[in-house]
Amino acid sequence: MLDPTSERDLFDQENMEEISQLASLEMSGDVVANTNSSTVVLEKPSYPDSVYVTAANIFQGIRIQRSPDKVIINYGSEPLQPSSSRSEDESFQRLSYELAFSTLKYQDILESILIDSYIFSSTTIASQLNSLIIVMLYDFQDRKFQPRILSENEETIPEVQEVENLLNGFKTKLAAALARCRIKHDALSIYHILPETVRKQEQRASTLPLYAWINTSKISLEEVYNNLRRKGYSKVKSITSVNEKVYAVDQHCFNVLIFPAHLKTDLLNIDLIKDYKLIFQDKSRSLAVHSVKALINIDDDVLMVNTGSWYTVAHMSILTSGHTSKIFVCGIQQEEKDFNARKLFTRMGCQNIEILHETFLSIESKDHRLQNVKVILLLPRCSSLGVSNPVEFILNEHEDKSLLQDLSQGGLPKDKLETLVQQQFEQLTHAMKFTKVQAIVYCTCSVSKEENEDVVEKALEYQSSGVKMQPYRLSPPVLPLCTLKEIELSMDRFFRLEPSDMNNGCFLSILTRERDPSETVSVKDVLARAAAKGLLEGVEVGKTLKRDKKRKKSKALPSRAPHHGDPLRDHLAVDGNDTSNVQMKISELLHRESKISTSTKMSAPAKTVSQAGTSSQVRKPSKPLSTPLVRNFSRPVERPTNFVRARPEGKVIPLKPIEIVLPPVIFPLSSQGPRVQMPATHFYYRFIGSKRFCSSLGLF
Repeated sequence: MLDPTSERDLFDQENMEEISQLASLEMSGDVVANTNSSTVVLEKPSYPDSVYVTAANIFQGIRIQRSPDKVIINYGSEPLQPSSSRSEDESFQRLSYELAFSTLKYQDILESILIDSYIFSSTTIASQLNSLIIVMLYDFQDRKFQPRILSENEETIPEVQEVENLLNGFKTKLAAALARCRIKHDALSIYHILPETVRKQEQRASTLPLYAWINTSKISLEEVYNNLRRKGYSKVKSITSVNEKVYAVDQHCFNVLIFPAHLKTDLLNIDLIKDYKLIFQDKSRSLAVHSVKALINIDDDVLMVNTGSWYTVAHMSILTSGHTSKIFVCGIQQEEKDFNARKLFTRMGCQNIEILHETFLSIESKDHRLQNVKVILLLPRCSSLGVSNPVEFILNEHEDKSLLQDLSQGGLPKDKLETLVQQQFEQLTHAMKFTKVQAIVYCTCSVSKEENEDVVEKALEYQSSGVKMQPYRLSPPVLPLCTLKEIELSMDRFFRLEPSDMNNGCFLSILTRERDPSETVSVKDVLARAAAKGLLEGVEVGKTLKRDKKRKKSKALPSRAPHHGDPLRDHLAVDGNDTSNVQMKISELLHRESKISTSTKMSAPAKTVSQAGTSSQVRKPSKPLSTPLVRNFSRPVERPTNFVRARPEGKVIPLKPIEIVLPPVIFPLSSQGPRVQMPATHFYYRFIGSKRFCSSLGLF
């Protein structure tokens, strides 16, 4: 008869194959993804010892802490000594944070497995190694309890070797505890024990493509396309097959490219990335800077708040490189960060960036340095609930790493969310106090209504009526709406992108100041702006017109409501009298130019008429034409001498010269016989509607 210990060992041996199969079910969402999906799942490499130590320290700082009466495992308080050789390496940091975040998501399950396997009661191990144990256990089960393969030159750490030997010794018990946990929760895999929001997040992260914007100060769009083509990449309309080397151009931002996620390793090794000609960044940041670009003129400055990544500042600078604009960025207080930021901006070819060391809330609204700032880009700290890969986003955008604890559980507690909302509201209302600013772009990566619509609407209601400033109003998006879903989501004038397999979630709102009707602009400024856009090519803008005095005496038109159709020029306003003067002067300039073009054609009419007459005599019609026009004439038509009527007082009548050659017409009632030719006649068509005409010039 077998003793209980031998019977238990026999049971473990007989069921080891089944337990291994159950335990081999991965904890990531890739395993439970749709089998019809073409997602490329690469085999995860073995982590080096230094990554385990760094990940254990990160987990120690972001783990879920319980009350003393509910503590299951004591993690100690002393961190492990990390390896200093690679601690600053970006890829090393990314691997460490990803491992720590994955462990954090399964903290409850992994702790239950460790308790159920009696690993702590069977060994004596220091409590400061418990963080390392749980991190290495996650990776151990993720490798299906297979041994780790290391290179010969890999550095070893004694604490890691000790924990690894411990887990290998309890391999069978750990696998059995994992299987019992799955059965207890009646789940196909322990991945299904996670909250639904976390599972969906993992599924989206596995297919989320890469977004990269082109640094047009160092290379043109066509040069990038040609470079990628030489490296075997094909340009397509949309990313569908992830198994090929393809890319597409984003529909919202002309300088943003989209790549399948599995190409990241290959792309990191090309010169376009190394030379800062192609920059990886989340699409939400590109949407924000492109919205600002659509709102400014060539001489308007921009203030950026809470930019996070310096790449966002550089992108804004690149988009305005052909302007005289300055890009102000606030909040870089440490000298080391200031030096690194300036060094990066120089490498990327940015020349119009000004760094302010003060925080945004400490900057006065009447600061003399910001008097030409017309747009504020506000990227407040948010919950990042619309982000599918929190680790990637937080590291790239330098966001608060403590958010990983809440995002691992699917959302933020109510008190933390309220704190973020209050900070967002304070920053938005402070931005509204800058008197010279005409527009504010507010952008988050959250899908929470409290952080988005509620903050904006509350700030609009908060505007003080006692301050002598024009209030802000909600303006429609300036980005193109490419799908019906985007149009539906933007019906209330907010731009939204919902989290999907193609992009992270994003919220964007544009607030523009209502135009002050008392502000005026001179004729010279309007014409200079039109000339700068090439609308008055060949016209001398600086020369005073001869009829200025007469126009001043003419009757003024009634004042007209300001035109709010174009958000690009909401800060430009003219009153009714100046509007009339501007329109009349523009029409005179165009009329004078038309006379020049008309005089050059006057030498040719005779020849034109002669040729028309010869051709008409050769091709005489066999019978008279019968048209309603002919029946109304009782005598030959004489050439009209003047088609120009007296211009009504105070109306703007731009005249457009055209030349019309009429076909041969036979008049049956004429006693002189058929008239077979008609000379070319210049007609001046009268266009009443100066508002539409000037709008077409892009002046108002």
